Amino acid sequence: MLSIFFAHGAKKPHTLRQILIGQYIGFAAILGITIAGAIGATALLPAALVPWFGLLPIFIGIRAALNSWRAIHTDEADDEMNESAEKIKQKPLSIMAVAAVTFANGGDEIGTYLPVFMAAPPMEIALYCAVFLVLVIGVVALARFVTSRPSVAEFLERFEIIIFPTVLIALGIGIIVSGLFGI
Repeated sequence: MLSIFFAHGAKKPHTLRQILIGQYIGFAAILGITIAGAIGATALLPAALVPWFGLLPIFIGIRAALNSWRAIHTDEADDEMNESAEKIKQKPLSIMAVAAVTFANGGDEIGTYLPVFMAAPPMEIALYCAVFLVLVIGVVALARFVTSRPSVAEFLERFEIIIFPTVLIALGIGIIVSGLFGI
């Protein structure tokens, strides 16, 4: 989506600033909801259930793998991306548009971060949040780089279907194993 924003804002002033600020607003909202959810869940649920929240990223990873497989065998992914691109092209690029899209696409992040935050002490959560917020700059810079280099974009698109689900499934397994065995 960031690449689409960069393409849409090409040759317009302040595009990078608008996208970066929008990403921060949207991502901060994602982190806020995740932290609130983790606090609520740990307060209401027995500690023995916390490791099983590692199933969330596993299911998200499996869903991503199935969606990738389905997209390879149909034109559905291209249709969805073209539809998203058309919606973005129709609207002027703004900070709040970027923030809204970032937040709307944040369901997987919330589902992935929630079990991690539930199992982590407060200082660790603060460290995760700080790292995530610093990495926003890296993600925006990478999207800008990819947008300007079609060969890099093609490479990442090709291997994303393997890397993304694998990382999510491994994270979920790690959460479950760590919670059950104290590793």
